[in-house]
Amino acid sequence: MGSATPSLSSLVNSPSISPINYYRMNQMFLGVHSAQLPTHIVSLSVCLSNHNPNISNYLIYSGAPSSRVSVRCFAATGSLNLDSAVQRNLWDSSDSQRSDRKPNTSKKSFDKDFELMLQELFDEIKSMIMMGNNNDALDLLEANYESVKQQIDAGDEGIEQAAILDVIALGYVAMGDLKMVEFLLNLLNKAVNELLDDEPLLDSVLTHMGSMYTTLGKFDNSMHMYRRALGIIEAKYGRNSNLLVTPLLGIGKVLGLIGRVTKATDIYNQAINVLETNMGAESEQLVLPLFALGNLLIKEGKTTDAENAFLRILNIYKILYGEGDERVGMTMCSLANVKCAEGNVDDAILLYQNALLLLKDSKNVSSNNGRIEKVMIDLAELLHSVGRGKEGRELLEECLLITEQHRGKEHPDTVTHLMNLATSYSRSKNFVEAERLLRTSLKIMSKTVSPDDQSISFPMLNLAVTLYNLDQNEEAEQLALEVLLIREKSFGKDSLPVGEALDCLVSIQSRLGKDDKELLGHLQRVLKIQEKAFGNDSEEVIGTLKKILFYLDKMGKKNEKFPVQKRLSMLRTKYKEMIRH
Repeated sequence: MGSATPSLSSLVNSPSISPINYYRMNQMFLGVHSAQLPTHIVSLSVCLSNHNPNISNYLIYSGAPSSRVSVRCFAATGSLNLDSAVQRNLWDSSDSQRSDRKPNTSKKSFDKDFELMLQELFDEIKSMIMMGNNNDALDLLEANYESVKQQIDAGDEGIEQAAILDVIALGYVAMGDLKMVEFLLNLLNKAVNELLDDEPLLDSVLTHMGSMYTTLGKFDNSMHMYRRALGIIEAKYGRNSNLLVTPLLGIGKVLGLIGRVTKATDIYNQAINVLETNMGAESEQLVLPLFALGNLLIKEGKTTDAENAFLRILNIYKILYGEGDERVGMTMCSLANVKCAEGNVDDAILLYQNALLLLKDSKNVSSNNGRIEKVMIDLAELLHSVGRGKEGRELLEECLLITEQHRGKEHPDTVTHLMNLATSYSRSKNFVEAERLLRTSLKIMSKTVSPDDQSISFPMLNLAVTLYNLDQNEEAEQLALEVLLIREKSFGKDSLPVGEALDCLVSIQSRLGKDDKELLGHLQRVLKIQEKAFGNDSEEVIGTLKKILFYLDKMGKKNEKFPVQKRLSMLRTKYKEMIRH
């Protein structure tokens, strides 16, 4: 290799180093080709809010329970980003879900007022978060935690305290404070271990705990909670109760996450069979397990089976609501995902386009509805991927226009669309327009978040890459260094976001002729991060090893170069064998 510092353009086809990835569409297009949720399940974007010190705290009921209530009504909704396996029956107190409950035979029973207070508490937390009043929600959670802690310290450690802790923990899940969730789960775990299985509402608490442990990635704990809840329900209501479905879906999700796909498929089918037996083959209750099963099968490349699951959902919605219903449109998007997985992009685009027309024509879906926005973004990304960038960009511009019309030109929600458009323009090499859009994004964000907030690092890094492509390298370097500091503070020095920033910085500083030893140090940090995150033989690791080899060769470090060459050779051989098989 020559001694000159390589430029980005000269390295595009180099076997030793790869160029900076100047557009990361999968980051910018939020939720691209992710699972299309049924229309009754929505996700919540938590916003910033002003602190209100005058909020009145909800008092936790501490009186003796007096009567068993047949409804389990304190729980979390899908709008609070909880585990999708438990979303269906949370906040659902319908008689159809509870019709197979037997009369109370427990020694303990609950006062109706207690459960209503739990419901009211979580309703209030939910409402605050959905309105963006996060500080008020936090005040409410903290006040109620202090109240229940006093009860526990005084020796009260029954199902009432467990139920209160459950609601508080679910609130912290919604807030995104997983450290507090883990702390509360430790308290809950101790509490439920002391309770007998005949306690009222215990199966609900255990199911929620299973969901929260799944969120934390503690799958053994999650499985234990779900299985205990399942056992309680089977003992009380039989092996064909509809109430089994929620913990079954939780177990199915965990099994899928740990790679036990066959068993997960069996569990989902068990849930489907229970509902078919009790509700019929065309019940809307079947949508959630079919949806979970379909997404799992897509992930495993079993596209035919996945398509059958989504076709069943489509048929259920058409029968219940008619062919022009928005739920039909959203299910068509799920079928489009299957077509993408099959490599049938033309059919996928057509399905998305038809779904978009249906949603726009629906009287129940407003033009600024999040579902329409998501379909437009997914379709735009798909169009970009097949070289139809102009069509995709038109959809992104429409998304931006709708958001500006309904929320204002400098509303924080416009940032996503501005960044998506910037990515689109970068793909078409229009870096001047991409720069303008990214600077606008940063200007809007600077009014709502602090300069060291991790969220601002994403448009900032994209702007650094864009400036690099415009040959404005000094400003690009300054931005990349700022991003690195922000991400080290926010995510930790060994995190993937830090690795991405370092990788970008190497390309910029390489053009600026910075010291090769410093650049090699950056790349070695990137390698360690990637090895930990992706494994020692991942494609990401191979790419970084090529870059490291380039600099070792350039610096004449033959002794250090040899083991890297050997490792690369072994990895290439391994990948060739994988391709053959």
